[in-house]
Amino acid sequence: MQPTLVTWLLIAFGVVTLIPLFVAQVSMLVSPNSQKTKEIIIGKGEDWRDKTHFKMAVGAAWADWLFFVPIFVLGSIGMALAKPWGYALFAVAGACSLYINIILWFTEKEYVYPSRGPLRYYSYYWGFFMYWGALALIYGLTRLTGAFL
Repeated sequence: MQPTLVTWLLIAFGVVTLIPLFVAQVSMLVSPNSQKTKEIIIGKGEDWRDKTHFKMAVGAAWADWLFFVPIFVLGSIGMALAKPWGYALFAVAGACSLYINIILWFTEKEYVYPSRGPLRYYSYYWGFFMYWGALALIYGLTRLTGAFL
C-alpha cells in the first residue's frame, strides 16, 4: 500500500482545505464571542443568528479538535507510512467531512451563500470540503479493497 501520487495530492488538498478551518476553530475555542471570531466564522459585521447558531459553532469546533483533527492527522501519517489503518482513518475523515457538510448545506447555505456568492461558496466555504471528503472516502476504501493500484 505504498503511497501514490494520488495519496500525496489528497493529503495536500486536505491540508490546504482544512488549515483555514482549523484556524477558525481555534479562534472559536479561544474567544468565541470576539468580533474577530465572528468575522472569521460568519462574516464581517455579522452576528450570531441565535443561541443555537452560536452553540452549533462551539460544538463543531470542539468536535473537530477532539475527533476530526486527530483522525485526519493520523490517517495522513498512516497513509504516508503505507499502513492500511492510515487509509481506513483517511476514509473515516472523508466521511466525517461529508457528514457535517451535508448538515451545513441545510443549516448554513441560506446565510453563507448570499454573503459569499456562488464561486466562493462552491469552492472554499462548502465545496472543497465536499470534494475532498468524497475523494478521501472513495480513495481510502478503494485502496483498502485493492481496487486502486
